[in-house]
Amino acid sequence: MAYTTIKKPSDYFNTKLWTGNGGTQSITGVGFQPDFTWIKSRSAGSWHHMGDVVRGADKRVQTNSTNAESTVTTGITSWDSDGFSLGSNGDTNASSETFASWNWKANGAGSANTDGTITSTVSANTISGFSIATWTGTGSNGSIGHGLGGVDCMIIKDLSNARDFYFWNKSMAYNTRLEMNNTETFTTGTDNMTALPDATKINMAVSTQNNGSGNNYVGYFFQEKQGFSKFGSYTGNGSTDGTFVYTGFKPAFVLVKNTQQLDNWRLLDNKRNEFNLVDNFLFPSSSIAENTTSGSFDFLSNGFKVRSSIGAINNNNDTMIYMAFAEQPLVGDNPATAR
Repeated sequence: MAYTTIKKPSDYFNTKLWTGNGGTQSITGVGFQPDFTWIKSRSAGSWHHMGDVVRGADKRVQTNSTNAESTVTTGITSWDSDGFSLGSNGDTNASSETFASWNWKANGAGSANTDGTITSTVSANTISGFSIATWTGTGSNGSIGHGLGGVDCMIIKDLSNARDFYFWNKSMAYNTRLEMNNTETFTTGTDNMTALPDATKINMAVSTQNNGSGNNYVGYFFQEKQGFSKFGSYTGNGSTDGTFVYTGFKPAFVLVKNTQQLDNWRLLDNKRNEFNLVDNFLFPSSSIAENTTSGSFDFLSNGFKVRSSIGAINNNNDTMIYMAFAEQPLVGDNPATAR
């Protein structure tokens, strides 16, 4: 795989924190104009909010729910040159609540892509290996273009119906998925993909998860980039001196799921914990508030190390999948240092 070294990862991914005011406010300091923003209250049990520029600022999906896409005019109201603006919606800006957002840069509103048998609308950033795609399913085996040179991780949601959040990364078989909205283990079947993603397209089966007839979908696609992103799995050892996962960068964001236990997904970042241990967890599969009793990690200059025996992140001999994005690359003009 060909790599492009990214000297400053925060030009393409960044976490931003704020306190809600119950009215309207502009969130600045992201460092770029985001194309995909994921928001969660830290201090309250409220729902996740995912918005992207391809679908429009007033459209949301929520990782802790199977719900179809909804229109919320008081959530994200615009994406701005250094962040985004919010209305009064409680899931994104409730008064006095603290919030976290995770922001990715794609390439604007998108354009038609005909690399697959189904035309998709794609906003692709080939430097950072991230694209947003929307399409309408056919109910027959088919494919959609993703705009990248390959895909190592994907998140797909049916916008038209109550369906699970489809998750896959390269450590998994092509006919296997996880579901971000629940605690379930692997789902394997012929309704996932017909083959691994290739350099231009996602090869989809006949499934309401990604290709139901007449259903609208959104996909978030990621290609691994040296010094910026890493997708894979690790094996737990059940010890507080846990597994070390080499990423080649100091992490800014880590998402983990035990594939063999019925337990929540766990999300960590470098802004809610600026120093080790990293233990301020949020849970994509749940609306619950931030929790510090669910285990811990160290974010190191070249990867992350598990520092807890909790089964959800380190059960002995279980397989955990992860996706990670960088704060700093290990080598280059601005190399990572220890925390």
